[in-house]
Amino acid sequence: MSINPIKATEAIGKSYKSYLSTTLGFQDKELQVQFIKKLDQPEKLIRGPILEATPSFKKAATMSELIDEGVLSPRLRNLKCEGLPLERPLYEHQEKAIRKLVQHNRNIIVATGTGSGKTEAFIVPILNYLLKEEEKGTLCPGVRALLLYPMNALANDQLARLRRYLENHSSITFGRYTGETKETNRQAIEIYREIHDGQEPLKNELISREQMRETPPHILITNYAMLEYLLMRPKDSELFDGEYAKYWRFIVMDEVHTYSGAKGIETAMLIRRLKDRVVRSKPGKLKCIGTSATLGKGREDFNKIIE
Repeated sequence: MSINPIKATEAIGKSYKSYLSTTLGFQDKELQVQFIKKLDQPEKLIRGPILEATPSFKKAATMSELIDEGVLSPRLRNLKCEGLPLERPLYEHQEKAIRKLVQHNRNIIVATGTGSGKTEAFIVPILNYLLKEEEKGTLCPGVRALLLYPMNALANDQLARLRRYLENHSSITFGRYTGETKETNRQAIEIYREIHDGQEPLKNELISREQMRETPPHILITNYAMLEYLLMRPKDSELFDGEYAKYWRFIVMDEVHTYSGAKGIETAMLIRRLKDRVVRSKPGKLKCIGTSATLGKGREDFNKIIE
């Protein structure tokens, strides 16, 4: 739906002036009149509208073309979800990220603007890996990918996306393990129905802590604070030790620019502990992916980033 920028500006300005005149009103009528006149003066309170033309990101191959080329698994066609349309051209940076992860086994940072498809740049290679495991018959319970977020709101947003991506493919499991996650399945079901107007969760969404301990999900979503607890608590060791713990493959950190200063040091040590726990810190066993919309200006900032 298109927006008329002039009318939108006028409507916002009118609402804001109304809010100020009622909230910050004066009992003295003369002062109130002067206040209203000041609010109505052009360019005093609101300027604009200011329009900015943003060029589209460069287009590249479609997922269907990458499947035909042999880069991606043909089983991606079985997902049949609107969120990952096979015939829509990927952005150039998405295709580069997919190729580096799938073909060249590289660690990557996806630093590009908001709304440019950073999620697809890492979720497609992860789903591709899981679908190839399914094809080989080796897709058993166990974490393959950890999606780490700095706050629960971002984790919840990713959870909603995974529901859309995997609603037609129940063999790939996923779960969010944060402070909001209930202990028992019964508690979790009640909360889920309450939040989603009586709907039932997908068969492949693990919604309780006991579910994720019994059969760890293929894609685990959490935040860095909860990851600290998970690594320490013996009852959560099934995620990192034992028969289901040998399949770890991806660590994704969203909004990596937020991990600076003391928080960055603590998170770096946390990730090192995780890598030592699940792959004994063996090089090349885990693919590490970072994403950010505000990480830097380009190649000239690379040295600052790696420091």
